[in-house]
Amino acid sequence: MKRVHVAAAVIRDANGKILIARRADTQHQGGLWEFPGGKVEAGEAVAAALTRELQEELGILVSEARPLIKVQHDYSDKQVLLDVWEVSGFTGEPHGAEGQPLAWVTARELENYEFPAANQPIVAAARLPSDYLITPEGLETPALLRGMQKAIAGGIKLIQLRAPNGYDPQYRDLAVDAVGLCAGKAQLMLKGPFEWLGDFPSAGWHITSAQLRKYASAGRPFGKERWLAASCHDAEELSLAQQMDVDFVTLSPVQPTQTHPGAQPLGWEQAAQLIGGFNKPVYLLGGVGPDQREQAWQAGAQGVAGIRAFWP
Repeated sequence: MKRVHVAAAVIRDANGKILIARRADTQHQGGLWEFPGGKVEAGEAVAAALTRELQEELGILVSEARPLIKVQHDYSDKQVLLDVWEVSGFTGEPHGAEGQPLAWVTARELENYEFPAANQPIVAAARLPSDYLITPEGLETPALLRGMQKAIAGGIKLIQLRAPNGYDPQYRDLAVDAVGLCAGKAQLMLKGPFEWLGDFPSAGWHITSAQLRKYASAGRPFGKERWLAASCHDAEELSLAQQMDVDFVTLSPVQPTQTHPGAQPLGWEQAAQLIGGFNKPVYLLGGVGPDQREQAWQAGAQGVAGIRAFWP
């Protein structure tokens, strides 16, 4: 069975709303919602296919786009490779040129629509930002909270409250403050034992590679209403993350870092290869920052994660 190569777009308007279209009942996966796009012809560049399809389907001309995520998915009757791009600039007024209903929705509202199974990682990628801040260790609580506040004011939307000393009651107190600080402004990811999950219902959970190895076979520890992420360093851990059905991962270290001087860096080429075989959003971590965001996108990543590079 030949894999069908599809170019698809997460199209954002000036207010950050995302355009989705409803598939005709007669189509494969009919009646479900999707991100607009269509088949890449033999020998056609993906960007060219995307431009052509969006012109035919929506009557718009793309002026600004970049790679977002690639997803390979096997249905019982069809294999697809979804090559998804983020479109942030276009001319023309989108309309259903083929009679398909359209909707402009906020990133959060995407959860209220039913998409084909292959689209689930795209929904996650559309909802996640490009930057993932991990808090530094060794700061007193007031300094840490001030820094977080400053980072949020500067536009950071995803924050991991790092727990260097493991399962510490002090971390739990800090987590309570951090939850209040992020409420309605940024998504907070906490770390720690699953026994704590019930105490912080609004927070996502970022598990360590040790937790991943221990619990992956049991599947996802909670429903899809909360973010679940994992720290990965190689193909085996990425495969466990897939098995556990996490929403996104960090992959590290890309380059040598001060935090883990002994760790063997993956390098950009190997990082890109690992991302290519993994169907979920990936943040590259380790010796990267805002200056490498573009390079991370080209490697297939959601964006970059870091401590020093993002700490105000």
